[in-house]
Amino acid sequence: MRSMTILWKGIQVTFAYMLVAGLLFASGVFSVLLYAKITGHGWFDDQAPVAYAETAGANQPIAATAAEVKPPVPPARSALLDAPLVRQLPELPSGCEVTSLAMMLQFLGIAKDKMDLVPEMKRDTTPLRRGKDGKIAYWGNPNTGFVGEVTAAGKGFGIYHGALHELQKQYVPTAVDLTGQPFETLEQKLREGIPSIVWTTIDYRVPEKWTVWDTPIGPIQTTFMEHAVLLVGFDDDYVYVNDPLNSQPKIKIGKTRFLETWEAMGKQALSYDPAKP
Repeated sequence: MRSMTILWKGIQVTFAYMLVAGLLFASGVFSVLLYAKITGHGWFDDQAPVAYAETAGANQPIAATAAEVKPPVPPARSALLDAPLVRQLPELPSGCEVTSLAMMLQFLGIAKDKMDLVPEMKRDTTPLRRGKDGKIAYWGNPNTGFVGEVTAAGKGFGIYHGALHELQKQYVPTAVDLTGQPFETLEQKLREGIPSIVWTTIDYRVPEKWTVWDTPIGPIQTTFMEHAVLLVGFDDDYVYVNDPLNSQPKIKIGKTRFLETWEAMGKQALSYDPAKP
């Protein structure tokens, strides 16, 4: 009987210890859960919490990123460059194209004068022949090289983009022939700080009469009002050019009027790309 009493008390003591241990464990678990609830940290949260993407509901649009809401920067509506003005007269009455090239080279810091470039310019030396009516029947082609005499020593005409581009490339490795491109391409060049040589007419008007003569590579229709200038600026209503026949730089010409003559002369244009670093 005594042994049974001792066994029963032992069971009671053991149960009491287990009950106390259970209460202590439960209290600890509750404390950890309460801490996690208050602080937002898990039990064994040794690392930064993982962020999960939220799916927008029907009435909850996804927030746009900064790149999506940032409006695009519109292109500048004007540009004007300070390029040197070189006059073709009195030495080169027919040398507007090579003089405009000299302006471009000097703008780039290349010390080349118009007279330095004349002997380097391609020539078409086909002699001029007139018909019975006194008009030019056969002569050189400006797409091949300069036609006639560039100085006052004889009758001269001019040179077109393709032949002049060959000389331009000797000094400007990134030279580009933009003939036929839309005028917006030349405007973008000006935004980048780059002028262009463009073909127009002396009075910036579309000629009423054109001249046709035969050449070694076929007939050509052109005008003795043909002219070339350095395009240095633009805005909504005007273009600005350094005209080798004018004593003032940045001559302002109505854009519509200028574009008509530029298009009539075949949208000829020479420019260049920025030098690569």
